[in-house]
Amino acid sequence: MLKDIELQVDDLIAKLRRRQTVGSYNVAIATSRLLLKVVSASGCNDVRQLSAEVNHVGSLLQAAQPIELGVGNMVKRVLHLIREEHLIYTKSRASESSDTEADAVKDFRRNFVADVKQSIEEMIDELENTNANISNQAWEHIHSKEIILTVGNSATVATFLKEAARVREFQVIVAETSPSYSGHEMAVKLAEMKIDTTVITDSAIFAVMSRVNKVILGAHAVTANGGVVATCGSKVVAAAAKEYSTPVVVCTGMHKLSPSYPYDTDIFNLCVSPDPVISFEEGDVIDTVDIVNPQFDYIGPEDISLFITNIGTHPPSFVQRLIHDSYVVEAA
Repeated sequence: MLKDIELQVDDLIAKLRRRQTVGSYNVAIATSRLLLKVVSASGCNDVRQLSAEVNHVGSLLQAAQPIELGVGNMVKRVLHLIREEHLIYTKSRASESSDTEADAVKDFRRNFVADVKQSIEEMIDELENTNANISNQAWEHIHSKEIILTVGNSATVATFLKEAARVREFQVIVAETSPSYSGHEMAVKLAEMKIDTTVITDSAIFAVMSRVNKVILGAHAVTANGGVVATCGSKVVAAAAKEYSTPVVVCTGMHKLSPSYPYDTDIFNLCVSPDPVISFEEGDVIDTVDIVNPQFDYIGPEDISLFITNIGTHPPSFVQRLIHDSYVVEAA
Protein backbone atom coordinates (compact mmCIF):
# COMPACT_ATOMS: atom_id res chain seq x y z
CA MET A 1 0.00 0.00 0.00
CA LEU A 2 1.31 3.46 -0.89
CA LYS A 3 2.46 5.70 1.95
CA ASP A 4 -0.08 8.37 1.03
CA ILE A 5 -2.93 5.83 1.26
CA GLU A 6 -1.62 4.53 4.59
CA LEU A 7 -1.72 8.07 5.97
CA GLN A 8 -5.32 8.51 4.80
CA VAL A 9 -6.28 5.18 6.41
CA ASP A 10 -4.62 6.25 9.68
CA ASP A 11 -6.41 9.60 9.51
CA LEU A 12 -9.86 7.99 9.18
CA ILE A 13 -9.02 5.50 11.95
CA ALA A 14 -8.16 8.43 14.24
CA LYS A 15 -11.40 10.25 13.35
CA LEU A 16 -13.45 7.13 14.06
CA ARG A 17 -11.76 6.54 17.42
CA ARG A 18 -12.19 10.15 18.48
CA ARG A 19 -15.83 10.17 17.29
CA GLN A 20 -15.03 13.01 14.89
CA THR A 21 -16.68 11.04 12.08
CA VAL A 22 -20.01 9.71 13.35
CA GLY A 23 -23.38 8.67 11.95
CA SER A 24 -24.17 5.93 9.45
CA TYR A 25 -24.15 8.21 6.40
CA ASN A 26 -20.94 10.10 7.22
CA VAL A 27 -19.11 6.89 8.10
CA ALA A 28 -20.34 5.08 4.97
CA ILE A 29 -19.33 7.94 2.66
CA ALA A 30 -15.89 8.33 4.28
CA THR A 31 -15.26 4.57 4.13
CA SER A 32 -16.40 4.28 0.50
CA ARG A 33 -14.25 7.17 -0.68
CA LEU A 34 -11.23 5.75 1.12
CA LEU A 35 -11.77 2.29 -0.37
CA LEU A 36 -12.02 3.88 -3.82
CA LYS A 37 -8.59 5.41 -3.27
CA VAL A 38 -7.24 2.08 -2.01
CA VAL A 39 -8.44 0.30 -5.15
CA SER A 40 -7.21 3.10 -7.43
CA ALA A 41 -3.71 3.07 -5.93
CA SER A 42 -3.48 -0.70 -5.62
CA GLY A 43 -0.60 -2.43 -7.35
CA CYS A 44 -2.27 -5.83 -7.08
CA ASN A 45 -1.91 -8.31 -9.93
CA ASP A 46 -4.97 -10.46 -9.25
CA VAL A 47 -8.37 -10.32 -7.62
CA ARG A 48 -7.33 -12.19 -4.48
CA GLN A 49 -4.67 -9.62 -3.64
CA LEU A 50 -7.08 -6.76 -4.28
CA SER A 51 -9.80 -8.32 -2.10
CA ALA A 52 -7.27 -9.02 0.66
CA GLU A 53 -6.07 -5.41 0.59
CA VAL A 54 -9.62 -4.04 0.82
CA ASN A 55 -10.46 -6.50 3.59
CA HIS A 56 -7.31 -5.54 5.52
CA VAL A 57 -8.14 -1.82 5.42
CA GLY A 58 -11.73 -2.63 6.39
CA SER A 59 -10.59 -4.66 9.41
CA LEU A 60 -8.50 -1.74 10.65
CA LEU A 61 -11.42 0.67 10.30
CA GLN A 62 -13.89 -1.70 11.97
CA ALA A 63 -11.56 -2.25 14.92
CA ALA A 64 -11.29 1.52 15.38
CA GLN A 65 -15.05 1.93 16.03
CA PRO A 66 -17.09 -1.31 16.15
CA ILE A 67 -20.36 0.52 16.90
CA GLU A 68 -20.28 2.16 13.45
CA LEU A 69 -21.61 -0.77 11.44
CA GLY A 70 -21.50 1.33 8.28
CA VAL A 71 -17.76 0.61 7.98
CA GLY A 72 -18.22 -3.14 7.69
CA ASN A 73 -21.25 -2.68 5.45
CA MET A 74 -19.28 -0.66 2.89
CA VAL A 75 -16.31 -3.04 3.01
CA LYS A 76 -18.55 -6.02 2.29
CA ARG A 77 -20.34 -4.06 -0.42
CA VAL A 78 -17.02 -3.26 -2.16
CA LEU A 79 -15.92 -6.89 -1.88
CA HIS A 80 -19.23 -7.88 -3.47
CA LEU A 81 -18.60 -5.44 -6.34
CA ILE A 82 -15.11 -6.85 -6.83
CA ARG A 83 -16.54 -10.37 -7.01
CA GLU A 84 -19.22 -9.35 -9.52
CA GLU A 85 -16.76 -7.48 -11.75
CA HIS A 86 -14.34 -10.41 -11.61
CA LEU A 87 -17.02 -12.80 -12.90
CA ILE A 88 -17.71 -10.46 -15.82
CA TYR A 89 -13.99 -9.95 -16.45
CA THR A 90 -13.26 -13.69 -16.38
CA LYS A 91 -15.99 -14.41 -18.95
CA SER A 92 -14.71 -11.69 -21.28
CA ARG A 93 -11.11 -12.91 -20.99
CA ALA A 94 -12.14 -16.50 -21.68
CA SER A 95 -13.52 -15.49 -25.07
CA GLU A 96 -10.23 -13.84 -26.09
CA SER A 97 -7.00 -15.38 -27.25
CA SER A 98 -4.44 -16.32 -24.61
CA ASP A 99 -1.84 -13.69 -23.71
CA THR A 100 1.44 -13.78 -21.89
CA GLU A 101 1.43 -13.39 -18.11
CA ALA A 102 2.74 -9.82 -18.43
CA ASP A 103 -0.06 -8.91 -20.85
CA ALA A 104 -2.63 -10.47 -18.52
CA VAL A 105 -1.36 -8.35 -15.58
CA LYS A 106 -1.50 -5.17 -17.70
CA ASP A 107 -5.03 -6.00 -18.82
CA PHE A 108 -6.06 -6.71 -15.22
CA ARG A 109 -4.86 -3.32 -14.03
CA ARG A 110 -6.18 -1.43 -17.04
CA ASN A 111 -9.62 -3.00 -17.42
CA PHE A 112 -10.64 -4.90 -14.28
CA VAL A 113 -9.47 -2.31 -11.75
CA ALA A 114 -11.04 0.45 -13.86
CA ASP A 115 -14.38 -1.39 -13.82
CA VAL A 116 -14.20 -1.87 -10.06
CA LYS A 117 -13.47 1.85 -9.59
CA GLN A 118 -16.47 2.73 -11.73
CA SER A 119 -18.72 0.42 -9.69
CA ILE A 120 -17.53 2.00 -6.42
CA GLU A 121 -18.14 5.48 -7.85
CA GLU A 122 -21.68 4.44 -8.76
CA MET A 123 -22.14 3.11 -5.21
CA ILE A 124 -21.00 6.48 -3.81
CA ASP A 125 -23.47 8.28 -6.09
CA GLU A 126 -26.20 5.99 -4.77
CA LEU A 127 -25.19 6.87 -1.21
CA GLU A 128 -25.28 10.59 -1.91
CA ASN A 129 -28.80 10.30 -3.34
CA THR A 130 -30.15 8.04 -0.59
CA ASN A 131 -32.36 10.60 1.17
CA ALA A 132 -33.75 11.91 -2.12
CA ASN A 133 -34.66 8.41 -3.29
CA ILE A 134 -36.35 7.61 0.03
CA SER A 135 -38.28 10.90 0.16
CA ASN A 136 -39.61 10.36 -3.37
CA GLN A 137 -41.81 7.62 -1.89
CA ALA A 138 -43.29 9.86 0.81
CA TRP A 139 -46.57 10.57 -1.03
CA GLU A 140 -47.36 6.85 -1.10
CA HIS A 141 -47.12 6.47 2.68
CA ILE A 142 -48.35 9.74 4.21
CA HIS A 143 -51.93 10.87 3.67
CA SER A 144 -53.79 14.09 4.44
CA LYS A 145 -54.95 14.72 8.01
CA GLU A 146 -52.76 11.95 9.42
CA ILE A 147 -50.97 12.29 12.74
CA ILE A 148 -47.36 11.07 12.55
CA LEU A 149 -45.17 10.31 15.55
CA THR A 150 -41.37 10.33 15.39
CA VAL A 151 -38.54 10.37 17.89
CA GLY A 152 -35.14 12.06 17.89
CA ASN A 153 -33.48 13.98 15.07
CA SER A 154 -33.17 12.07 11.80
CA ALA A 155 -32.13 13.82 8.58
CA THR A 156 -33.70 11.00 6.55
CA VAL A 157 -37.07 11.29 8.30
CA ALA A 158 -36.98 15.10 8.08
CA THR A 159 -36.41 14.96 4.30
CA PHE A 160 -39.14 12.33 3.98
CA LEU A 161 -41.68 14.48 5.84
CA LYS A 162 -40.64 17.62 3.95
CA GLU A 163 -41.37 15.95 0.62
CA ALA A 164 -44.74 14.69 1.85
CA ALA A 165 -45.65 18.18 3.10
CA ARG A 166 -45.46 19.51 -0.45
CA VAL A 167 -48.81 17.90 -1.30
CA ARG A 168 -50.21 16.64 2.02
CA GLU A 169 -51.39 18.41 5.14
CA PHE A 170 -50.63 16.43 8.29
CA GLN A 171 -49.47 16.81 11.88
CA VAL A 172 -46.24 15.54 13.40
CA ILE A 173 -45.69 14.75 17.08
CA VAL A 174 -42.03 14.61 18.11
CA ALA A 175 -40.86 12.96 21.34
CA GLU A 176 -38.19 15.19 22.88
CA THR A 177 -35.75 12.28 23.41
CA SER A 178 -34.39 13.16 26.84
CA PRO A 179 -31.62 13.62 27.93
CA SER A 180 -30.13 14.56 24.54
CA TYR A 181 -33.29 16.49 23.57
CA SER A 182 -32.56 15.85 19.90
CA GLY A 183 -36.33 15.83 19.40
CA HIS A 184 -36.28 19.60 19.95
CA GLU A 185 -33.85 19.98 17.04
CA MET A 186 -36.12 17.84 14.87
CA ALA A 187 -39.15 19.93 15.82
CA VAL A 188 -37.35 23.14 14.84
CA LYS A 189 -36.47 21.62 11.45
CA LEU A 190 -40.07 20.57 10.80
CA ALA A 191 -41.48 23.91 11.95
CA GLU A 192 -39.17 25.71 9.52
CA MET A 193 -40.65 23.50 6.80
CA LYS A 194 -44.12 24.83 7.76
CA ILE A 195 -45.20 21.42 9.09
CA ASP A 196 -47.65 21.41 12.02
CA THR A 197 -45.38 20.10 14.80
CA THR A 198 -45.91 19.33 18.48
CA VAL A 199 -43.17 18.37 20.95
CA ILE A 200 -44.08 16.01 23.79
CA THR A 201 -42.17 14.61 26.73
CA ASP A 202 -41.04 11.00 26.47
CA SER A 203 -43.37 10.06 29.32
CA ALA A 204 -46.38 11.14 27.20
CA ILE A 205 -45.65 8.75 24.31
CA PHE A 206 -48.09 6.06 25.45
CA ALA A 207 -50.77 8.63 26.23
CA VAL A 208 -50.79 10.12 22.71
CA MET A 209 -50.30 6.86 20.79
CA SER A 210 -54.06 6.22 20.54
CA ARG A 211 -54.33 9.32 18.31
CA VAL A 212 -51.35 8.44 16.10
CA ASN A 213 -51.93 6.99 12.63
CA LYS A 214 -48.34 6.04 11.88
CA VAL A 215 -44.91 5.98 13.54
CA ILE A 216 -41.95 6.92 11.33
CA LEU A 217 -38.45 6.28 12.65
CA GLY A 218 -34.91 6.71 11.40
CA ALA A 219 -32.23 4.07 11.94
CA HIS A 220 -28.59 3.88 12.91
CA ALA A 221 -28.38 0.34 11.54
CA VAL A 222 -30.58 -2.55 10.44
CA THR A 223 -29.49 -6.03 11.50
CA ALA A 224 -29.68 -9.14 9.33
CA ASN A 225 -32.87 -10.41 11.00
CA GLY A 226 -34.76 -7.19 10.26
CA GLY A 227 -34.20 -5.60 13.66
CA VAL A 228 -33.33 -1.91 14.00
CA VAL A 229 -30.71 -0.06 16.01
CA ALA A 230 -32.22 3.40 16.51
CA THR A 231 -31.92 6.40 18.80
CA CYS A 232 -32.62 5.71 22.47
CA GLY A 233 -36.34 5.98 23.17
CA SER A 234 -37.38 4.27 19.94
CA LYS A 235 -38.06 1.00 21.77
CA VAL A 236 -40.61 2.71 24.00
CA VAL A 237 -42.31 4.17 20.92
CA ALA A 238 -42.36 0.76 19.18
CA ALA A 239 -43.80 -0.94 22.27
CA ALA A 240 -46.57 1.67 22.59
CA ALA A 241 -47.31 1.39 18.86
CA LYS A 242 -47.62 -2.38 19.15
CA GLU A 243 -50.12 -2.01 21.98
CA TYR A 244 -52.34 0.19 19.79
CA SER A 245 -51.65 -1.71 16.53
CA THR A 246 -50.10 1.41 15.03
CA PRO A 247 -47.79 0.70 12.06
CA VAL A 248 -44.09 1.43 12.59
CA VAL A 249 -42.26 2.50 9.44
CA VAL A 250 -38.48 2.82 9.31
CA CYS A 251 -36.79 5.06 6.72
CA THR A 252 -33.32 3.74 6.02
CA GLY A 253 -30.72 3.69 3.27
CA MET A 254 -29.29 0.41 2.00
CA HIS A 255 -25.91 1.35 3.50
CA LYS A 256 -27.39 0.81 6.97
CA LEU A 257 -28.27 -2.83 6.33
CA SER A 258 -25.75 -4.94 8.24
CA PRO A 259 -25.02 -8.68 7.91
CA SER A 260 -24.61 -8.82 11.71
CA TYR A 261 -27.13 -10.74 13.82
CA PRO A 262 -28.20 -9.36 17.25
CA TYR A 263 -27.06 -12.32 19.34
CA ASP A 264 -26.13 -9.81 22.03
CA THR A 265 -27.99 -6.53 21.51
CA ASP A 266 -25.69 -4.70 23.95
CA ILE A 267 -22.85 -4.78 21.41
CA PHE A 268 -24.87 -2.44 19.19
CA ASN A 269 -25.10 0.19 21.90
CA LEU A 270 -22.86 3.01 23.00
CA CYS A 271 -22.93 4.58 26.43
CA VAL A 272 -22.27 8.32 26.26
CA SER A 273 -21.52 10.78 29.06
CA PRO A 274 -23.99 10.44 31.97
CA ASP A 275 -23.67 14.15 32.80
CA PRO A 276 -26.97 15.09 31.07
CA VAL A 277 -28.74 12.60 33.37
CA ILE A 278 -27.09 13.57 36.65
CA SER A 279 -24.48 16.30 36.88
CA PHE A 280 -21.03 15.49 38.23
CA GLU A 281 -21.53 18.15 40.90
CA GLU A 282 -24.07 15.91 42.62
CA GLY A 283 -21.24 13.91 44.16
CA ASP A 284 -23.25 12.26 46.94
CA VAL A 285 -25.46 10.55 44.37
CA ILE A 286 -22.89 9.49 41.79
CA ASP A 287 -20.75 7.87 44.47
CA THR A 288 -23.51 5.41 45.33
CA VAL A 289 -25.17 4.60 41.99
CA ASP A 290 -24.19 3.53 38.48
CA ILE A 291 -25.50 6.00 35.90
CA VAL A 292 -25.93 4.72 32.34
CA ASN A 293 -26.81 6.91 29.37
CA PRO A 294 -27.22 4.66 26.31
CA GLN A 295 -27.33 6.24 22.88
CA PHE A 296 -29.27 3.53 21.03
CA ASP A 297 -32.17 1.10 21.40
CA TYR A 298 -32.64 -2.22 19.65
CA ILE A 299 -36.10 -2.87 18.16
CA GLY A 300 -36.90 -6.44 17.12
CA PRO A 301 -38.33 -7.19 13.65
CA GLU A 302 -41.63 -8.23 15.22
CA ASP A 303 -42.21 -4.56 16.14
CA ILE A 304 -41.45 -3.18 12.66
CA SER A 305 -44.13 -2.99 9.95
CA LEU A 306 -42.19 -1.76 6.93
CA PHE A 307 -38.81 -0.52 5.74
CA ILE A 308 -38.68 2.32 3.22
CA THR A 309 -35.27 2.16 1.52
CA ASN A 310 -33.71 4.01 -1.38
CA ILE A 311 -34.55 1.02 -3.63
CA GLY A 312 -38.16 0.55 -2.51
CA THR A 313 -40.28 -0.72 0.38
CA HIS A 314 -39.71 -4.07 2.05
CA PRO A 315 -41.01 -6.02 5.07
CA PRO A 316 -38.52 -7.01 7.80
CA SER A 317 -38.51 -10.61 6.53
CA PHE A 318 -36.99 -9.45 3.23
CA VAL A 319 -33.94 -7.77 4.79
CA GLN A 320 -31.87 -10.95 4.73
CA ARG A 321 -32.42 -11.26 0.98
CA LEU A 322 -31.36 -7.65 0.41
CA ILE A 323 -28.17 -8.25 2.37
CA HIS A 324 -27.43 -11.43 0.44
CA ASP A 325 -27.80 -9.54 -2.85
CA SER A 326 -25.56 -6.64 -1.78
CA TYR A 327 -22.75 -8.00 0.39
CA VAL A 328 -20.05 -10.62 0.62
CA VAL A 329 -21.48 -11.87 3.90
CA GLU A 330 -18.79 -14.39 4.73
CA ALA A 331 -16.05 -11.75 4.68
CA ALA A 332 -14.84 -10.54 8.06
